[in-house]
Amino acid sequence: MNALKKEKTAPKKDADSSNQQTVITLGATDTNLQGRITQEEINKQNDHVATLYEDREEKPERKVMHDDSKIGSELSYTHNERKTDFSEEQTDDNQRQRVEVMKDGRVATDQQMSERHHVSGDLIVVENQQISKEMNNNDTDFAPIVAYAQEPLLSLPEACAPLNDILYDLSVYVQLALDETPENPPDGLTIDESAAVRLYTIEWERPHRSLYSMLNYTLKNANREELRPYFNYLKLFLTAIVKIPCVPPLTVWRGVTKNLSAEFPPGTPVTWWSFSSCTTSLTVLENSMYLGNTGARTLFSVEAINGRTIRAHSHFVTEEEILLLPGTHMIVQSQLSPATDLYIIHLKQVIPEQTLLEPPFEGAHIYPEPKRPWYKKKRFFVPLSLLIILSIGAIIIGSVLGSRKQANILMYQCSDPYPSPKTSETGKLPVAVVFGNFKSVNQVDLAVLNYDDRSVDILLGNGKNDYETESHYHTDVAPNSVFNIDLNHDGLMDIIVANGDDDSISVLIDNDDETFHSSIEYLVGNNPVSVTGGDFNNDTLIDILVANADDDTVSLVLGDEEGTFSDIQIAFDVGSKPVYVISGDFNQDEILDWAVINQVDNTINVALGYGNATFDNLQTYSVGATPISMTCHDFNKDAKVDLVVVNYGDNSISVLFGKGDGTFEVQIVYEVGMSPSAVVTADFNNDSKMDLALTLSNESSIGVLYGNGNESFQKPVIYKVGTSPSALRADDFNNDGRVDLVVANSGENTFSILINDGNQTFQNQIKYATGLNPVAITSADYDNDKRIDVLVVNKGDNSVSLLLGNGDGTCRGRMPYRLQKIGNSMAAGDFNNDTKLDLVLTNTIDYSITLLLGSGYGTFQSEIIYKTHSQPNFVVVHDLNNDKMLDLVLVNQHNDSITVLLGNGDEIFQNGTRFATAERPSSVVVDDFNNDNKPDLAVTNLGANNIVVLLGYGNGAFQTYKTLKCGTSPNFIISVDLNRDHVMDLVVANLSDRTISILFGLGNATFQIQMKYDVDREPSHVMAGDFNNDNKMDIAVVGRLSHNMQVLFGDGNMTFSSRKR
Repeated sequence: MNALKKEKTAPKKDADSSNQQTVITLGATDTNLQGRITQEEINKQNDHVATLYEDREEKPERKVMHDDSKIGSELSYTHNERKTDFSEEQTDDNQRQRVEVMKDGRVATDQQMSERHHVSGDLIVVENQQISKEMNNNDTDFAPIVAYAQEPLLSLPEACAPLNDILYDLSVYVQLALDETPENPPDGLTIDESAAVRLYTIEWERPHRSLYSMLNYTLKNANREELRPYFNYLKLFLTAIVKIPCVPPLTVWRGVTKNLSAEFPPGTPVTWWSFSSCTTSLTVLENSMYLGNTGARTLFSVEAINGRTIRAHSHFVTEEEILLLPGTHMIVQSQLSPATDLYIIHLKQVIPEQTLLEPPFEGAHIYPEPKRPWYKKKRFFVPLSLLIILSIGAIIIGSVLGSRKQANILMYQCSDPYPSPKTSETGKLPVAVVFGNFKSVNQVDLAVLNYDDRSVDILLGNGKNDYETESHYHTDVAPNSVFNIDLNHDGLMDIIVANGDDDSISVLIDNDDETFHSSIEYLVGNNPVSVTGGDFNNDTLIDILVANADDDTVSLVLGDEEGTFSDIQIAFDVGSKPVYVISGDFNQDEILDWAVINQVDNTINVALGYGNATFDNLQTYSVGATPISMTCHDFNKDAKVDLVVVNYGDNSISVLFGKGDGTFEVQIVYEVGMSPSAVVTADFNNDSKMDLALTLSNESSIGVLYGNGNESFQKPVIYKVGTSPSALRADDFNNDGRVDLVVANSGENTFSILINDGNQTFQNQIKYATGLNPVAITSADYDNDKRIDVLVVNKGDNSVSLLLGNGDGTCRGRMPYRLQKIGNSMAAGDFNNDTKLDLVLTNTIDYSITLLLGSGYGTFQSEIIYKTHSQPNFVVVHDLNNDKMLDLVLVNQHNDSITVLLGNGDEIFQNGTRFATAERPSSVVVDDFNNDNKPDLAVTNLGANNIVVLLGYGNGAFQTYKTLKCGTSPNFIISVDLNRDHVMDLVVANLSDRTISILFGLGNATFQIQMKYDVDREPSHVMAGDFNNDNKMDIAVVGRLSHNMQVLFGDGNMTFSSRKR
């Protein structure tokens, strides 16, 4: 198959990344719709396998080697067609320094390499049939590790002497460990003890095996005599380890890239015999060098009780793993499959009945030393026991006397485990959702595909199992301006909104709980378009000043109590069509003044206050054409307030420098860019000189003018934002001490946050969804969590939207990505091996798929379009040919086929191969249905009311094997082991007959006759998991017309009874 070339289309004038795309044409190889593999392909495959076996015979000593350097890639095994070379060291040079041993015996560190975590593995096997044995050793399989404890405690060189013939250049690494060890190691360790730990963490030069690798391999060997050369080192190493305090009980994680769920039914005892390095961060496991985000994966969630952290004694200062000791004994608690190909096994560590690991010296503790609680001490125990006995007696007597009927206390199993559902805002007509880590932090995010909006929304998780989006508050008609101020002196920021079409302002008081009181409206002049606030009569109460565009007035509304206002306004005549008003102390008398823009006159009026709600005669100053907004500050560092006016009509700003007495110099004009509309001032580059930022509406951008501090500004630096930016605000959204920007984009119903890098540059925008036609924006800490939030005024739907900040430059809101095509199905995976999650979407109408490459910040690069020559309506992601690169399976309903696209791992896919299905295929699932360790397919066919099973050859090719009956109009299918027989079963949502079908697998790609369960109207999707924590798999069904979800609780014995609506 030929790799594809990209053809880039010219971007539109709007330089937003969502308007750029790359188009790739995919050729398609037709298999005559029968999925037959040719004899030539079989011969090539056999030749490849033979070559691999020949390579294995040339290097027989490598069969016993394994890679212990990764958490998530620990499962090395052989396929029927090919073998894995276990001796190949798989370290990531981009994350870890590599120690190189030079020919003269000196040790050099490659400075080009950056450090990575040293992680030793223990789940390595060499045959598929050995998986259960290696992962599930019971106490009788291996002898306890005891004899080493009788060895004397030696220095590190002496303890390692028996290993000199086993480990390459060991003496050099021993000396390196000693040289790196401080004279007074932490945790009370001696130099030799600390160096022993450090030696364990050092990576040997390739291709030689490291100490930790060989030691762990030998520990997992049932023949304890092979461990004898390590006894002296184990004595020293474990003496050091047990002196390091146990971390408090916590949950740690390990993972393997294979489905091992069948090997770990609940209740199974498990013992890990090697030193086991685990992580507390799922982000580590999601890295593509470990588990990644797709393909068969098993996560082990371990409740550890005696883990140690060895960072203080590690060769790598960034060491963060939790080390579990040999003989760690656990019991399987439960299983969960939250997504296709992802299996989570919950293990709980327990202290074994017999000693599996002898402590290295008398008085040493392998497990945390039990502490006697205060209530068991003698001086507390006796009186406390008497008190408890008396209390129990009183309760019993009271129950007998106060009850006419004996209560029957029944033990029951949870059958309704969920509270009322939590909802999150999405775009119009969401049709698909996938989960993953789109922001590169330890939390699960969501991607939602919106059909009508032609967009994808990213909803960032908050770690609380919900996805907060914007909160909406209604205003009066046509809100167009907003101002922040603490109206009632409670330390919380309240908001004032001007409503243009009903001649009012709305006041919303902050509740300190992420909400506002219902708005209170006050009448003002005709068409209020701008609002500000301050104490204009020196009574300590906040007053409101409003510019009324249609009656050429400015209204002053006086505060009469904290947070409330007088119903009587004071009106001041100004110039023609006042559109923007600000307040400040222009004459340095500590009394508030104000200035207003008169748009028709191309002037501004300045009114100096007397401090009693009256003002001096207006002063008038000429500015540019069609002035639209204004700000004030000291721009030339003379301690006098200056004015800056934005002139929309002639693409300029007017700067009027203040004289300090309430008067201003004649304007100085600066050209700034196309259609400037809003302005803010701040010191963006921390040079103690005030800068400006402006929205340039017709350029879909903002311009930043850095001030020189001497009545001049540098040329604007342009940054792209959304369509028709209308308002902006400066604030610190990521708590780094630098001022960032937030911009309302009225032309596309979004706002953009641009984070300041501090070197006169801003990062690329991150967009969030708003209401209709956002025209004003402000920011403050509205929920009192010391993080800046964003509030947007939406003129098109008469609302304000509040989006709470996370304190890292992001908000808890929808991050929309506009698409060029209409998508109807979506899946996630890392398609270019950059460890960042990407998305693939099917575009049925356009005969294409869309690839969105993730940036790791919840945003995406320009979309790439692949032409498919079919109309795909469903997509799944999987590694179909075992090359560690993700492939795609597309369902093509219009021509009764599926298309397989093999990935190259560089965002390029090979030409597609089509395989026949039955009539109108609707969905597909990938799994191993005949236990040959090759991915197979099961396809639901909406028109034929059946399922077609296609068996895989392991190279991306498939053959039709069997047709299975199901219900009417099967719409969606999943595979899961429902009855704990280690064989995959199928669950199908039957759209037209209000049922789901369950087909229990027999392990040879055949299935039992379907069992049907009645559900609500038009079941469209199904999912499986242990939803009530009884260690039995349950099924959740989404009803498209019933607008609800049902949960069918399994009894573990092939039946499902109770259900939740």
